[in-house]
Amino acid sequence: MEVAIAPTLQFSTWTGQETVGRKSDGFLRFSNKCREEKGIHMLNSRNLQQKSASARPRIVALEVSGSYKYSTASALESGKVCTSFDEALILKKKVQEVGPHLDGRCIYLVGMMGSGKTTVGRILSEVLGYSFFDSDKLVEEAVGESSVAQIFKQYGEKFFRDNESDVLRNLSLMRRLVVATGGGAVIRPINWKYMKQGFTVWLDVPLKALARRIAAVGTDSRPLLHGETGDAYSKALSRLSTLFEERGEAYANADARVSLPHIAAKVGLDDVSGLTPTAIAIEALLQIEYFVKRDDGMTSARNS
Repeated sequence: MEVAIAPTLQFSTWTGQETVGRKSDGFLRFSNKCREEKGIHMLNSRNLQQKSASARPRIVALEVSGSYKYSTASALESGKVCTSFDEALILKKKVQEVGPHLDGRCIYLVGMMGSGKTTVGRILSEVLGYSFFDSDKLVEEAVGESSVAQIFKQYGEKFFRDNESDVLRNLSLMRRLVVATGGGAVIRPINWKYMKQGFTVWLDVPLKALARRIAAVGTDSRPLLHGETGDAYSKALSRLSTLFEERGEAYANADARVSLPHIAAKVGLDDVSGLTPTAIAIEALLQIEYFVKRDDGMTSARNS
């Protein structure tokens, strides 16, 4: 049975990720089959008001389940995070300010592997009332393989990239989505054509921080890190440095840049690993707001 996906914003309610099949007309089709208990739960506005009035615990737990086996690397990589009650209120307020300007357009998160696109994307989708998709997962579903690493091993990178472009093309025809893209999605100009139908946001994380995260959880799920020698951290840092040299200019094409060192400096942290995914989600909305206002101002100037 085919269904339209409409996420709900309810406390202790999980948003499921649908399986995806292909149609000959090029559109994605969603079914109820094989629902997985994935997603995040967040407080809705009524719960926020109740907690504010009663001065209960000042910590709101946000848990993001995933398909990987995480260790205690960082909040973004583990998927289990805590955010302050104040951060939850700021996020809610920022959504109220930015939401109307989005006009239903999709948000595409780009960035290096391990930058937290999935974790941050799920938070954004939940508070905006959007559906969330991970483009890597959609490629896995379309191809019928269990992991990107397996696709690379069996079919090669070009095959994966072709299917990735197909997925992004289909997603670009939809609205009200937050999409976490694969780290290499930016290397094909055609993908930018699809993603620019919405808003593109670059999660810019220092390479050393990325290497620490990836080393903590292992490199098995990262096909582009295979073949490197040395300990996990050195292997990850070496390969990430090479990849960033190849992709850095492409990431800079994004409409908005979310710099983790910038956020850390604003809140007085020396290490970006101390940032919560909620703080990063807030900054993403702030940068989208800057872009929208700048774009609207330029449009008004041209029309005047």
